[in-house]
Amino acid sequence: MKAVILAAGKGTRMKELTNELPKPMLKVQGRPILEHIVTGILSAGVRDIFIVTGFRAEVIEKHFADGAKWNARISFGRQEVQNGTGKAPEVAKAFVGDSPFLLTYGDILVKPETYQQMVQRFAEDNYSGVITVTRGEDVTHGGLNFFDEQFCLKRLIEKPSREQLEQLRREGWLKPGDPVWYNAGIYIFQPLVFEFTARLAKSPRGEYELTDAVIAMLGARHRIAGLEIQGRWVDVRDPEVLTALERESAD
Repeated sequence: MKAVILAAGKGTRMKELTNELPKPMLKVQGRPILEHIVTGILSAGVRDIFIVTGFRAEVIEKHFADGAKWNARISFGRQEVQNGTGKAPEVAKAFVGDSPFLLTYGDILVKPETYQQMVQRFAEDNYSGVITVTRGEDVTHGGLNFFDEQFCLKRLIEKPSREQLEQLRREGWLKPGDPVWYNAGIYIFQPLVFEFTARLAKSPRGEYELTDAVIAMLGARHRIAGLEIQGRWVDVRDPEVLTALERESAD
């Protein structure tokens, strides 16, 4: 098992906080967000890590160097064109080789044990991937996931509109009292995922979307296991979230 962290974006919603630093290097509880992620992945026994950089890449590369400080092997690649989450993992294709890999965005914080739980879930059967989900988020801002009785992915809808949600209720996909599963943005994939990212078309937003590759994998009858994240899940999306995390650490 290897790991790939997508940390190429500037994080424009952070405003002046990211004038000098890429968003994943903003500090939470005294350490960069990215360092929390790296140490969590290492706690799952995954020691080969590739960080996809872009904006202010040198800040990340200087901080982590070769990873020896963390008893890890860390390497880097730059996403020269910011054209979406569907193409960013391809920067790490040679690094991945024929190994399964954990994939996460560089601004999502979870409890360290989450990564170990993902590795265990992936090992339960012959899965092509694992997708993590959480409850209580507004699915119009992310991916809405549906699962079968074995909690394997059955359907994924990216950023459904209010009209789509109403239709899903009428069709019985969304039932009162059932959890609404929001895509938590941390995955495990077999390297075959690159067959699907290679064939992506741009979304209506004008970007290549990773979730479109996952949908195509489902269409090709690949089994993707689901895993609910237990405990903390934080998308450090804006200054307010960052402030709340700092307040939480002070308490």
